[in-house]
Amino acid sequence: MESSHSRTYKIFASCTSFCYRHALWVLLISFIFVAISAVYTTRNLGMNTDTTDMLSEHLPFRINSEKYDQAFPQDTNILLLVLSAPTPEQAYSTAHRLVALLKKDNKNFSDVYAPGVEDFFGRNGLLYEDIPQLERITDHLAEAQPLIAQITRNPTLHTFITLLTQATDELNKGQHLELESVFQGVSETIDAQLTGKSRPLSWQTLFRGEPLKASYQEIIIVKPIPDYSELLPSKQPVMAVRAAAEEAGLTDDGPIQLRITGDMALADEELKSSLDGMEIAGVVTFIMVGAVLYSAMYTVGMTIAVLICLVAGLVLTAAFATVAIGQLNVISIAFAVLYIGLGADFAIHFLLRYREMQESGLLTKTAVYRAGGEAGVALTACTVANAIGFYAFIPTSYSGVAELGIISGTGMLISLVVTFIVGSALLRYLSGQSAVKPNGRKMLGKVLEVSLKWRKLTHIFVCLVLLLAAVLWPQIRFDYNLLNMQDPKGEAVQTFRELLASPDHSPWYAVVLTEDRNEIQQLKENLSKLPEVSKVVSIKDFVPSEQEEKLAAIEEMSLIIGPELSMTTPSAVKQTASQQQQVLASLHATLERFTVGYPDSSILASALALRNSVGSLLHRLNKADPDEQDKLLQLLEENLLSTLSVALQRLYNLIEATPFGEQELPVPLASRWHSHTGEYLVAVYPSDDIGDNESLRRFVRSVQQVAPHVTGIPVISLEAGNAVIDAFIQAFSLTFVGVVIALLLMLRSIKYTVLVLIPLLLSSIFIGIFTVLLDTPFNFANIIALPLLLGLGIDSSLHMVHRSMDNQVGSEILIHTSTVRAIFYSALTALVDFASLMFSPHKGTASMGTLLTVGLAFTLICTLVILPSLLGNSSRRMAS
Repeated sequence: MESSHSRTYKIFASCTSFCYRHALWVLLISFIFVAISAVYTTRNLGMNTDTTDMLSEHLPFRINSEKYDQAFPQDTNILLLVLSAPTPEQAYSTAHRLVALLKKDNKNFSDVYAPGVEDFFGRNGLLYEDIPQLERITDHLAEAQPLIAQITRNPTLHTFITLLTQATDELNKGQHLELESVFQGVSETIDAQLTGKSRPLSWQTLFRGEPLKASYQEIIIVKPIPDYSELLPSKQPVMAVRAAAEEAGLTDDGPIQLRITGDMALADEELKSSLDGMEIAGVVTFIMVGAVLYSAMYTVGMTIAVLICLVAGLVLTAAFATVAIGQLNVISIAFAVLYIGLGADFAIHFLLRYREMQESGLLTKTAVYRAGGEAGVALTACTVANAIGFYAFIPTSYSGVAELGIISGTGMLISLVVTFIVGSALLRYLSGQSAVKPNGRKMLGKVLEVSLKWRKLTHIFVCLVLLLAAVLWPQIRFDYNLLNMQDPKGEAVQTFRELLASPDHSPWYAVVLTEDRNEIQQLKENLSKLPEVSKVVSIKDFVPSEQEEKLAAIEEMSLIIGPELSMTTPSAVKQTASQQQQVLASLHATLERFTVGYPDSSILASALALRNSVGSLLHRLNKADPDEQDKLLQLLEENLLSTLSVALQRLYNLIEATPFGEQELPVPLASRWHSHTGEYLVAVYPSDDIGDNESLRRFVRSVQQVAPHVTGIPVISLEAGNAVIDAFIQAFSLTFVGVVIALLLMLRSIKYTVLVLIPLLLSSIFIGIFTVLLDTPFNFANIIALPLLLGLGIDSSLHMVHRSMDNQVGSEILIHTSTVRAIFYSALTALVDFASLMFSPHKGTASMGTLLTVGLAFTLICTLVILPSLLGNSSRRMAS
């Protein structure tokens, strides 16, 4: 073994001795080089947060997605603005003001589209109703026509309450009037005001005879102009939206709320949540890592030496990433976590080997020489194995991880060089003298001795776990739902989930493109037959059927309302507070007579509610002073009548509908269904909740049977997940082959090669069982943990086997060496680093922290408990 590595041994031994002797110059040159690298990196390293760039553009689903993006660019990389208001009139008018402001901002937005406030739908909206619904609306308008006429001429609280009292008098005379929705609406408005809230009366719902909903929404689709050089590309457009909302009168505590979601907002929120608290967590982690290192080194100087090597290697690796790639993505940025986990391993092994040489009584220069040679041979083998593992990701289609492989693989080489140059020089000034009793260092070995006494039990346990794995491994799954990785408390995530629950606004649908207009109907028929599909929408659905019959009904509405109403000029006559209280008291008395006289009426409940509301209002007015009375009545008038003008204007617009065909559809609408390049878009909506992975798979696969080139968020999520899985299978296959070949060449032994691989394979099996038993599936974030665990697993087991081969050290001696201590403390350092990720609000990052922490614990068990028992058996067989 020694002869086979004599050249490597001499190279590292000579290097460490040279750096130790010329420590001052080595440290000075290293400092200058690291400082230049830091400045260069700070000025030139970019950040690309566009997640679509992380998968190869040659994948079929990426080709389909790219074609869709080019044909309908307004549908991708968007912000969805969700306006919620107590009434449809408030939602409409606020959205109208906000859209006008956003359309003026050409710096931050390339397209703004709000179908709910577009003139086309404002004029032709009734044509999209069915005929029975139009007849119901006509009937309600006929009954409300006298009320509309009078309140339009004199829109005051006194007039409205007087008309409501007269209508209730008609009920007392036995007349049948549809007043339930009016009673209920007025009652809710008064009750809300008495509790300090705002709940204006919706005249639009009264005209249509509809019950008032808890909230009304308007959706505004905004195409921002992102800046991918920024950490949060849509930060500036989002700030522009907030500023426009404030200008439109929206406030954080107001009744009308604006929330922002969409793929751009989700991406920014995901990155922000993954970085939240990282500064504090980073400082805490660094301190805890220092504490762990001190417990390993038992001197402040040696601890500082490890930290300096770690920082220097991290800066140089970042500089390499700047030169080689130029930018980081949301995957390759994980190289920092990877480096902290693996980079410290090099310095710990070298410095603890040096400490072991010192404790054995060797002179300092001799200890440096031998520690450099022995640790250099072992760490070179680990570096080669690690580099192969990381570089194996380069040829995969997952370019995000491929870049991570380039950076991390080279980072291992940089760490090796930094450890034996900077680390050796630091020994000259920071090593100090061993102030620790040897017995204090042997505690770990004594604990591991217990496991060696129970070898057979260990082997039986491993066999039982393998049997359990055979049952559970088929249940390992991958979570394709990107929302499940994000902070569930984020505004964009919560709003997006609400939209998913709405069949009319769900942004999760599949997209089929066709250049043949005649194929649209065939696609709709075939797709509609699928049980996984709820509805299929195309441009043809925006040309209403039965337009002549519907226009006749709308003409009848026009006759009922009368053209004179639209020309009426309001002439409000203000009444005194006393007069207004009198009409309220009269309404209360009239309602009292009705509820007593007609206990079996179908509208009794709403009449009782209004009677009680008016009674409570009168009680409040009687206790108030004159100024407060005026404020209460003025606010009541505003709450009851403020939406009237908007509702009437929308109604007048609706009765001006005219027949139209596909050619008359407005460009903002038509361009979303028929591109300028000739493609027609067919939207396919799922019948089940495709947040469930199996439902998602069934939906996508069934649609693909009819339309193989389908795209959209569901398809991209599923196919991207499959591409990631395929990339990792390909990378791990290449890694396994490459590592086996490298181990055979370095160790020159099939037996020791197998021994190195056993802990790696066992820990992989344990991790798989863990994900099943604790229902922690792999996802787009935590799957990144696998290459790191692979590197740590190879490192640890290779160190153990390499030290065992050195003069045929038996397990009983091996567990008391600095190699075991280095493996333990290196893993403990990484555990401290990884455990901090578990507390991230970003669920993907937290799951990655969990997987790394648990996986590293399994790796440690396999390396320090199971492997020594196997090495002990091997040593005994050789001795016999």
